[in-house]
Amino acid sequence: MRVSVLVLDGVFDSGLSVVLDTFATANDLAEEARRSSRLDVTVCGLRRTATTQQGLKISLAPAGGPRPDVVVVPALGCKTRDTVLAALDRSDVTDACDLLRAWRRAGTRVTGACTATFVLALSGILDGGRATTTWWLSPVFRERFPSVTLDESRMLVESSRVVTAGAALAHVDLALWLVRQRSPALAHATARYLVFDARPSQAAYAMPDHLAHADPMVERFEQWARRHLTDFSLEAAARHVGASERTLERRLRVVLGKTPLSYVQDLRVETAVFRLRTTKDTIEEIATLVGYSDGVTLRTLLRKKTGRGIRDLRAAARAVQA
Repeated sequence: MRVSVLVLDGVFDSGLSVVLDTFATANDLAEEARRSSRLDVTVCGLRRTATTQQGLKISLAPAGGPRPDVVVVPALGCKTRDTVLAALDRSDVTDACDLLRAWRRAGTRVTGACTATFVLALSGILDGGRATTTWWLSPVFRERFPSVTLDESRMLVESSRVVTAGAALAHVDLALWLVRQRSPALAHATARYLVFDARPSQAAYAMPDHLAHADPMVERFEQWARRHLTDFSLEAAARHVGASERTLERRLRVVLGKTPLSYVQDLRVETAVFRLRTTKDTIEEIATLVGYSDGVTLRTLLRKKTGRGIRDLRAAARAVQA
């Protein structure tokens, strides 16, 4: 399998390194086991060199060589609304979009992680399809690319032979996914060597108040909802932000892709996870604190949103503290 890693200026250093290290580890293991599942990896670009976000200059093979079977676009080192939108106006990004469209038409599988999903969307190859992206820029993605159905809770989304991955270190999830297409056994061995556990969801890492958007109504709603987790009502929330219930619901769907109740559930989960990790409160005590009448409801919600149980969430905190 010919894999091209398409590198743009300002590439996220660890994203690029994670992809290349994962592929190199898989190739070393394949050679040791005499498997015919090696990846032929080329680091290429539209310019002769690229400078990473941390200022490292790397030489690139020309992107106009033989058409790859798969192209991986690592993230750009953009962490804010303004920087990611500004990057989309760069000439090298525009040129990359032209190349990605041509490769896609010729049968290449196109993949990207984190903010690289914005580049894929800009090229138009995600139009009418589904995608994921870095969770905190999901409102910006929805605003800029309304024709793409976004599910930022997912770590990986495959849609019409285009694969997108979530935030930052989801690069390793993407790289292992590609190795798995060649050999599930090799992908499993590579993950073990890298001490990597599968993470199907980003929900456990998301922080609702860090979602990047520029909507005053949503911001007022979020601030009010945090103070009213135990007595939340849509009528009171709408009255506080100065809008009708229908307008508030519509605005949250457009900006965050969520209903008001779903967003309040996210805030309750965030608060509950924090309490589980930092206190000895029982699940029943925490449930009361965040607005539920019993711990069973909160347990179910935590499992649904994070993919983890109470014991796992507390164990993870103890492991970090150790």
